[in-house]
Amino acid sequence: MIRESFEKNMLELQNKMGEMVEATVAAMEKAFIALETQDMTLALTVIEEDTFIDALENEMNQMATWLLAKEQPVSRDLRRILSMIKMSAEIERIADFAVNISKSTIKIGKTESLLPLTSLVQMKDISMDMLKKALKSFVEEDIVLAKEVGDLDDRVDEKKHQNYKGLIDSIQQHPEQAEEIVQLLFINRYVERTADHITNMAESTAYFIKGELFDLN
Repeated sequence: MIRESFEKNMLELQNKMGEMVEATVAAMEKAFIALETQDMTLALTVIEEDTFIDALENEMNQMATWLLAKEQPVSRDLRRILSMIKMSAEIERIADFAVNISKSTIKIGKTESLLPLTSLVQMKDISMDMLKKALKSFVEEDIVLAKEVGDLDDRVDEKKHQNYKGLIDSIQQHPEQAEEIVQLLFINRYVERTADHITNMAESTAYFIKGELFDLN
């Protein structure tokens, strides 16, 4: 009966993490729609809604702390809780990048967009696929899927370098759009860092499953 109650609480904690991932994916998708359509109202919405994700992380931390104190878990159960605490922090940081992208969108304003000259949208798509896979690998305890997340990070890095070179070249060709190019360079960095944080999540999953530290970068 005690074990059953513990597993119920662990499942609730895991579900909250799933809710964080769902909200964060939605935030990133909205941020990019705002960027593509130059929708300042939607960009502001992403910024305002970030408090919901922050609140979820706080709920997770409080519940995890309570479980650690009440149950005093050891071995695999302890790794499971510690991994979720670390992963929730990574997810919250990814949500912050969605906010940063929205702020950059507002700074860019309504100008002739140079976004189509980049592969930023593809980078975002790969990253959000990574995030969903990272959650699934933890829930299903799938070490192979966790490693796949690390492999996808290499694709994001490759596109990041391509974008950087292209945007730097664009400054010479479009000096009048230097402010937008600078903001796109920031966004390039935000998405690349998003993928890094997701890779960290996959490493936490590997630690939970195997009890060893892995470097998937």
